[in-house]
Formats: sequence, C-alpha cells, structure tokens
Amino acid sequence: MSHARRGTVWNMLMSWNFKNWYRARILENQSIPDDLWKRVISRLDFLRGLNHVELKRLRECATLFLHAKQISGAHALVVTEEMHVLIAVQACILILNLDLDYYDDWVEVIVYPGEFLRTYEYTDEAGVVHHESEPASGESWLGGPVILSWEDAAASGRGYNVVIHEFAHKLDMLNGDANGCPPLHTGMSQQAWSESFGRAYTDFCEEVEAIERDAPEAGAHSAVGAGIDPYAAESPAEFFAVLSEAFFEIPLAVKLHFPVVYTQLALFYRQDPALRWIKGVPDRT
Repeated sequence: MSHARRGTVWNMLMSWNFKNWYRARILENQSIPDDLWKRVISRLDFLRGLNHVELKRLRECATLFLHAKQISGAHALVVTEEMHVLIAVQACILILNLDLDYYDDWVEVIVYPGEFLRTYEYTDEAGVVHHESEPASGESWLGGPVILSWEDAAASGRGYNVVIHEFAHKLDMLNGDANGCPPLHTGMSQQAWSESFGRAYTDFCEEVEAIERDAPEAGAHSAVGAGIDPYAAESPAEFFAVLSEAFFEIPLAVKLHFPVVYTQLALFYRQDPALRWIKGVPDRT
C-alpha cells in the first residue's frame, strides 16, 4: 500500500473513531429522560412491534438528532420538550437502520402552529411566470430547512404523517431535486426501483382519476380506500413521500396494494414494518 493510500485510510479511521467517540459523549450527557421517552413512544402507534434493541437505537438516534438540529417555533409557537422529541422520533424512524449522516446537509426544523403559506412560481406554456401561494402542512427545501405545521404533525396517524412525509423528501433530495428516487444502497437495482415505482404510480394516478370521475364509492376497496392519500398522484416525488408515510403508518395496506413497491421500500429503509404489525410487541418499556 502506498504512503498516500495508507494516509487516507488512517484519516478515515481516525474520523470514524472521533465521530463515534463524540456521539457516545452526547448520548452519555444528553439522553432523553425516561418519563419523556415513554410518553412520546406511547403516542406513536407506528412504533408498534419495535423490539427493545430497536427502541434503544431509535432513542439514541433521536438524541443525536436533537443535538445536531435546531427546532424553532414560528408565529410565537413555543416548541416544548415533548414536541422536540416527537418530531425527532418520527424523523429518525426513517433512518433507524441507516445513519444520522443521511440528514447531514441541513440544520433547521421550523414549526408553525398550523398550516402556513407556501409560495412558488411556475412558467406557463406562453412563457409567462406566475407567482402563487397556497396553504401547506409541510415543506422541505433542498439544502435548507424542514417546515412543519404542528397541528398536522400532532394529528399524524392511520396513514398520514407529515413529519415522515417531509423527511422522506429530504432523503429523496440527497441526489438533487426530489424525483421519487433517493440514492439507493449498493446491491439495490435502479431498474427494479424505477419499474416498480413507475408502474405503481401510473396505476395509482389512473385509480384516483377514476374515483374522481365516477364516484367516491368506486374507491372503497382501492389503495385510496385503504388509506393511501390521493395526494400521492401529484408527482413521483409525492408518491414516494406518501408511500413512505404509509409504509410506516399502515404497512399492511402498502404491502397489499403495492407489493413490489413495499419490497423496494423495505430494501431502502432496511425495515419491515408489516412484519412488526403482524407480530406486535405489547411490552415497550
């Protein structure tokens, strides 16, 4: 091995050791208090089935997240300790078996009391630029903050989870603008991902159009009827984010209606929430 290569390996090893030492110090001195931790996990049904080892890892990840990120209230909202931990836990469930480094390129979470106005612009076919505003419950900026409505974050459940949704966008943005395909792990197939999501997205859009055209009753036994938000039909990026919400909140519905997508999400997140729900673990102390 050349001196240059040996030096690079040594530097990488030292960096890895320092990161682990630093994280250990944070966990030792800033751990989430037991009573607060128990209150938070009791509020989140999607944690059902996590075993003791996974809950310990989730607690550690949330602790490190809170140390690394600034969570601030907007419009005079006071963000309590419990709100901090609730946001951190929901953000960290996505990276439970990945690493906090997936959230490295930004630092701030901004929390509004309720919906906020999202402004954007677009150019029409005539070349005219339009500036628009619309109410939103969450937003993620490339390289910037995550913005959340606390009213919506507190109402999460049964397939809807604005925190998971926005943090899924953050993962999607790791290779640029959100497009429904985050950077895949070694061994995952780009073709399999694209084909699985592309086919499912097309079918879902057709399903939503049929429900809107015919009658709501037509969707009673559909993915929409099972709790998948029709907003997923907005774009491939929104489809990935909405399916990520459902993957953790209502995994059996995703596995039933989108089995190949479920497989890809399980490979990416390195988790199997449907199995957790089937097995269940009542004792989470």
